[in-house]
Amino acid sequence: MQSITYKLTEFFLIFIVIPISFTLEYPIWVKMTIGLLGFVYIVFVLLKIEKNKFKIAKGLGWKLFFRNATIKLFGIAILTSVYVYFTKSSDLFVVLRQNPELWIKILFIYSVFSVYPQELIYRTFYFQRYEVLFKNKRQLLFINAVVFSLAHLFFRNTLVIILTFLGGLLFAFTFQRTKSTLLVSIEHAIYGCWLFTVGMGEMLGFPSSDFSF
Repeated sequence: MQSITYKLTEFFLIFIVIPISFTLEYPIWVKMTIGLLGFVYIVFVLLKIEKNKFKIAKGLGWKLFFRNATIKLFGIAILTSVYVYFTKSSDLFVVLRQNPELWIKILFIYSVFSVYPQELIYRTFYFQRYEVLFKNKRQLLFINAVVFSLAHLFFRNTLVIILTFLGGLLFAFTFQRTKSTLLVSIEHAIYGCWLFTVGMGEMLGFPSSDFSF
């Protein structure tokens, strides 16, 4: 499982074939089964093959991390607020304004049950398994952003592909610098929650303001 051939085949199946297959029309339960089995495989490889230990590492640069994340969030907030205002102003902070209870619930569910698994797959697993395949670290980051955006092809939305590619670059850089799944998950959650808050959540699969549990 550590050979170059095995890793290339694994990469092709997990990050290319499966995401593209999710754009095809076949039963949702089959897609969910494939996704679940794939996630179980990834956790197995991380624990048994890569000998990964899921614990909070000491010496994380929390202060520097939050300073950088805040600066990036400020820029993202300005750009996205302007975009929503001029494209569909009625969506600006629509869920927060009309259904704050739903807003709180979705932020929690998204951060815990969506963001962390994504980062486990697309940063922790990707970097630990495939970093040795790249001599050029810029290529490593670029391909990571490409496959991350590829995972969102099923939305069939060009803007989503662009946003997830840019987000993939940010998250890949953060993980390469910190080697922390926790920190990159926090960053991912911050930006994703903001997109939902500002009014761009529906195109990313978030519930609309009239949704209720």
